[in-house]
Parts: sequence; structure tokens; C-alpha cells
Amino acid sequence: MVKRVAVIGECMLELQGGAFGQNILGYGGDTLNTAVYLRRFGEDAGITVSYATALGDDALSDGLLSQWAAQGLQTELVRRLPGRLPGLYMIVVDPAGERSFHYWRDSAAAKAYFEVAQTPLEAQVDELDALYLSGISLAILPPEGRERLFALMRSLRARGAAVIFDNNYRPRLWPDRADAQRVFQQALSLASIGLVTADDHQALFGIPTLDEAVASAQDLPPPELLIKRGAASTLVRAADGGGHWTEAPTEPVPQVIDTTAAGDSFAGGYLARRLSGHEAVESARFGNRVAARVIQHRGAVIPAEVMRDLIGATA
Repeated sequence: MVKRVAVIGECMLELQGGAFGQNILGYGGDTLNTAVYLRRFGEDAGITVSYATALGDDALSDGLLSQWAAQGLQTELVRRLPGRLPGLYMIVVDPAGERSFHYWRDSAAAKAYFEVAQTPLEAQVDELDALYLSGISLAILPPEGRERLFALMRSLRARGAAVIFDNNYRPRLWPDRADAQRVFQQALSLASIGLVTADDHQALFGIPTLDEAVASAQDLPPPELLIKRGAASTLVRAADGGGHWTEAPTEPVPQVIDTTAAGDSFAGGYLARRLSGHEAVESARFGNRVAARVIQHRGAVIPAEVMRDLIGATA
């Protein structure tokens, strides 16, 4: 049973509100969001979650560390870089609950995580049971950092640890689509579990229709593969399922308030169940329940109090 999971990526300061109006300062980032939800729902199974990233030596970075610790995340894999700052983004949410983002992240500390002879993640890789990363984790790193992360993925996969890759694709983070395609293909070839959002796969590979994107995604190499299709059921090919596809239904909600972290929370819920020994389809059903709860509240990391009934629940 998986006990120690490392999640690598970038957490940014989050401003939520609108231009020239009141804003609430929080924090978020795809991998950090997943780490929080994984820890919340995996705690009863004894899963610990360590977040690997880089921060500055400023008060805002201190505050982020305190917030993560309050969420139950382990922070021993975090590097502190003098003179650097965390990145910043602003979310503007429209009346339908869809959001747009504005970023200030060019010199964010997380980009320099591998600019040292040995990172805390590399030093402790042999103690890990699983590693989770996303397309954004790879996008923010320079080529040398990506290669070192790929080496970690190979090392973990070689000894049977779980390596999970989530295909979050943000075109603005890549110099061109061909470069992103090459990097994603390499990451998918090293992953034991692939979490694929069909829309992102369609955009990355320039596939004309969503149905064609889903068909294309079904040929991706991870032994265990999940294809998320928005409100439609999630397609699941379990590592031990003989190559067969099954479906995990999503849950309708009365009103979508904010879709921020829908996919991230699905990943956290799914992995909490799957890494603690539950079947893949059951785990995906639970991931969809978590995501349905999250999109009914504002913000990436919603209060634990509004999902207490899901903690320890049976999917």
C-alpha cells in the first residue's frame, strides 16, 4: 500500500476578485490543489503527501509554508531561494462559473527548483511510494530540470513505485506546441497512471473534434489511464483490467459556482482511493464526487468543513 507521495509543481499566490475592486488573497496551483485533496482523503489510509517546489525567503513565502502545513502537507522537499518570490495569478470568474487567469510568474522561484546539485526530492526519491506531476510542472522547468525530473520518474517506475502524470496543458507556458507535444509524450511514456483531460489532449495535438481526441487518448501508453470528459462519464482503463474500458459517471450539481480545481480535486480524490487499494472505477467515481463538491464553491482549495461527509465515505 502506498504511504508516502511526493507532488512536484508550483503553488502561486492567488488573487480572486476583479480588476480595480476588492480581491481576496489566497493560493493555488494545479499540483498544490491535488496535493491538498489527496492528503484530505488519503489521511485515513495513512498516506502522507510532501510538496516539492521552490519559494523565496520573503514573508509571503513564509505564509505559504504555514498554510500548506495547516493543510497537513509535508514541506521537507521545499527549497528556499534567497531573493526570489512566489508567482502570482488573478482569477476572474464569469456569471457561468468559468474563469480566466492573469499571471505574473516569469521569475517565480519554482522555476529554479533543480538549479542545485541535488534537490531534496532527488535526495529522498528512494523513500517515496508515488510521484505526481502535471504538464504545468514540466512547463515551468528549463530543459535540464525536465530531464532530471524524467530521471526521477524512470527510477521510481523501475522499482515499481507509482508515477502519475496529469496532462494539464496551458499553451501560454510553452514556446510552441511541438515542444509541448514532445515533452508530454515522454512524460506519458514514463507514467504508470495517466490522468488525461480530453479538452487538453485535443488542444495539445490539434485534433479536430472531441470524439477524435478521446479516441486518440485511448492509445496513450500509461498502463492505467483515465480520460476526463467534463460532465460526461470518465473513461477508465485499469492497469489490472486486461485493457478493457469502463465508465465512471459524474455527478450533476444544482449550480456550478466556480470550476477552478475541478480536475485537480478529481485527481486528489481518485489517487487517495486508488493508492490505498481501491479499484480504479470506484476510485474514479469518488474523484467525480469530490470534483462535484468543489465546483459548487469558490476558490481552488475549498474549506474542509464543506466536504466532511466525503472524508471516509464509501464511493
